[in-house]
Amino acid sequence: MASLHSSLLLPPNLLSLTTPSTSPSHILFNLRPSTTHLRPLLSTTHRRFGRRPFAAVAEQAATVTEAAARRLYVGNIPRTVNNDELSKIVQEHGAIEKAEVMYDKYSGRSRRFAFVTMKTVEDANAVIEKLNGTEIGGREIKVNVTEKPLSTSDLPLSQSEESQFIDSPHKVYVGNLAKTVTTDTLKKFFFEKGKVLSAKVSRVPGTSKSSGYGFVTFSSEDDVEAAISSFNNSSLEGQKVRVNKA
Repeated sequence: MASLHSSLLLPPNLLSLTTPSTSPSHILFNLRPSTTHLRPLLSTTHRRFGRRPFAAVAEQAATVTEAAARRLYVGNIPRTVNNDELSKIVQEHGAIEKAEVMYDKYSGRSRRFAFVTMKTVEDANAVIEKLNGTEIGGREIKVNVTEKPLSTSDLPLSQSEESQFIDSPHKVYVGNLAKTVTTDTLKKFFFEKGKVLSAKVSRVPGTSKSSGYGFVTFSSEDDVEAAISSFNNSSLEGQKVRVNKA
């Protein structure tokens, strides 16, 4: 009866085949789950999450980090340097995938900085070591990784200007700004001829330095036309600015 009672309480796979004379301790020792009942669960887990879900995430993160570490910012280059010339300069120190000088879409002039993608992180580090602080065409260039965080002094200014800027379809581009022109200066300058919604001075990526141009938004198209006719080729802090529709 003891044997029959045990078989009713326990699943067949958990009950050892014992004789009535087997001791209770022997029975407990053999009461362990069968691995055959765990296999379907493990198979389902592998199908849903993959064999190594955490390893896959880590591998993807490492790939993103490596891509960022291979992409370089090259600043303060002469306006005459184009993609091919920059590639020739950089590839002396490492294998290059792509070089792209950034141009002003309105004037067509170089914005004096570029992005260069190297083939390996080692190549990128070599270029930084060999070219950062050197001169090209009489200008001391800056070379660093594009994903490098902004310094503490740069971060609040860039973030606050971007967050406070109110975009609008009624917008003008203002080029050839003096480096001393701030967002407040730009807004006050245009406020005389129309209802200015917002203004911002564009910054060199990774710094708080002016890129030499900005944008001003208005409440109407009439204000845009008034601003262009009144301020194009006018002087702002010693430089004649270009004003046209953005």
